[in-house]
Amino acid sequence: MKTLAIALLAGLLSTAGAATAADTEVASLSSSTQKAGWLQVLSGGKPVKSEKKVAAVSRAPIARELVAFTEKVAPGTIIVDNSERRLYHVLGSGLAMKYAVSVGREGFIWTGSEKVTRKTEWPTWTPPEDMRAREAKKGKILPVSMKGGLDNPLGSRAIYLGSTIYRIHGTNQPSSLGKAQSSGCIRMANEDVEHLYAQVTAGVTVIVRD
Repeated sequence: MKTLAIALLAGLLSTAGAATAADTEVASLSSSTQKAGWLQVLSGGKPVKSEKKVAAVSRAPIARELVAFTEKVAPGTIIVDNSERRLYHVLGSGLAMKYAVSVGREGFIWTGSEKVTRKTEWPTWTPPEDMRAREAKKGKILPVSMKGGLDNPLGSRAIYLGSTIYRIHGTNQPSSLGKAQSSGCIRMANEDVEHLYAQVTAGVTVIVRD
């Protein structure tokens, strides 16, 4: 009788131990799943290896700021100042939001007025043929196409300008902001282009000036 009681007790302890181990494993998996989920939220639904990578390609090295703006243009207008390397989103009532941007380098800078034709989240990058040929001469082979993601040069958002090849877009090279380093497009930090993107609609006027 005593032997039977000991055996039963041992069985119960073994079952409890197994349950505890299983519970621990489930909790661990749940924690991992939750962590991965938050990383996906931080990257706009794109899984990444770490939060550091998200921060490295998303944070603006030069903070946007609300500034006085008295030029007579319609609220909603976007003005890109090439020489200042800043973009102004006119809010009206004498105010504008000012963002640091990268503009076209020598030989690629341009001026003019266009309308926003469409917007895209996590845009696919399709380098123009002349760009691919130009970079190939330097020994750099560009892809025919690259899906959206943190490694994509267009960043997290793109705002298309008329029927041109130019756009206002994010970047995975925030160190280029405040400089003239692009091939004609207007680059912004991902966090800044997302901020602007949320307020811009098709038909808005974009003025690029010296």
